Amino acid sequence: MPAVMRGGSRTQAKPRAKAPASPPRARAPKGGRKAASYAPGKLRAAQGIGLTPQQALGAAGAVLVVAIAVTLSTGHRGDRLALGVAGSVHQATAGLGFKLAAVHVEGASPMAQADILKATGLYRDQPVLGINLEDVRRRVQQVGWVKEAKVIRLLPDTLVIAVVERGQLAVWQHQGRSVVIDKNGQVIPEADPGRFPTLPLIVGDAANEHAPEILPALAQRPKLMARLEALVRVDDRRWDLRLKDGALVQLPAVGEEEALIQLEQLDQRTRILELGFERIDLRNPDTVAVRLRGEAAPGQLVAGGA
Repeated sequence: MPAVMRGGSRTQAKPRAKAPASPPRARAPKGGRKAASYAPGKLRAAQGIGLTPQQALGAAGAVLVVAIAVTLSTGHRGDRLALGVAGSVHQATAGLGFKLAAVHVEGASPMAQADILKATGLYRDQPVLGINLEDVRRRVQQVGWVKEAKVIRLLPDTLVIAVVERGQLAVWQHQGRSVVIDKNGQVIPEADPGRFPTLPLIVGDAANEHAPEILPALAQRPKLMARLEALVRVDDRRWDLRLKDGALVQLPAVGEEEALIQLEQLDQRTRILELGFERIDLRNPDTVAVRLRGEAAPGQLVAGGA
């Protein structure tokens, strides 16, 4: 390049700095599609089958929902999963001291307590927070001794079982076996009749159903009850009272308490319960027939119970 002359002085032009080279432009994909943003893992693989990341995420969520629904609807696996989680929590709390150390039974006789404790199904050191109180109550209430039951949890390590015990009414003998019945005539399966020698003995089919009607009336007459050996149901209609000395008192099918009043009045006048007799027939409300011991005749009639 020729020098430029100005005002008699000579200068040389400086070379221009080169412009930085432009980076190569990325080629657009075929078909004019815009390049996709970063998509990791399976989302990038989804692009290979024509799905956008948003579509892939939506599909994954749908699959998850379906999987949960199937799990919950087949074999109660969801319930088992929840129980497993709860069991882990209960075990963890047991490690902190919340484990069963004592069970107290209140309101039950000593004979009933062992059967009640056995029915609970509880064991020492089990997680106390994992005990289903309603299940325990139902098991206890199935015990024959128990009329009502309530279960209370006392943290950290105690359960209290409060029961109302079914009162024992009599020993019922029928079909060659003896059982204890409660005040409603229901059998108490766990009760051993041999351990209740003071309970009155009732005998015969359906005697348990009618005993709650007559035994309270007899209990009001301790003199007669002290002599009673057994109360026998006859033809499921009426009662015979068999006394310890072998005597027999025949009660009517209707008006049992009135007949007992007649017997009580007769004893007050004649002391017949102390003197002894073979049979007193109270089946006729208008006439009391008495047969004395060793008497061959059918019996002595006492009109009107006099």
